[in-house]
Amino acid sequence: QVQLVESGGGLVQPGGSLRLSCAASGFTLDNYAIGWFRQAPGKEREGVSCISRSGRSTCYADSMKGRFLISRDNAKNAVYLQMNSLKPEDTAVYYCATVTGVLTAKNMRPEYWGQGTQVTVSS
Repeated sequence: QVQLVESGGGLVQPGGSLRLSCAASGFTLDNYAIGWFRQAPGKEREGVSCISRSGRSTCYADSMKGRFLISRDNAKNAVYLQMNSLKPEDTAVYYCATVTGVLTAKNMRPEYWGQGTQVTVSS
C-alpha cells in the first residue's frame, strides 16, 4: 500500500523557518517525482514545489523561489521542504504527493497523497 506521511509542521513567527519531511512506506520513493502542495482555508490548493526522481530537477512556485528549498534523500526514502523567511500568507496545510506529467508547480499532476501537515505563521 502506497503511503506518504508528512511531518515538521507547526507554529512559527514571521521570518522563521520550518523543514517539512515527506516519508514513504510501502514503496520506494525514488521511483517517483514528488511534489509539495498547500491549501489555505477558503483557497484552492496550489502547487508549491517539486523534485524529479533523481533530484536533479526541481521546480518552485514564483512566490516560493528563493525562500523554499526542496531536496530528497533516496537512501532514507524521504523528501524535504526547507521553508525560510516564512510569511503569514504561507499559513496552510502542506501536502506531499507523488506527481507525474510536466514538472512545474502549476502543471504537475498528483497521484498519491499524504495526510498533510499544518503550517501556521503568526506572531
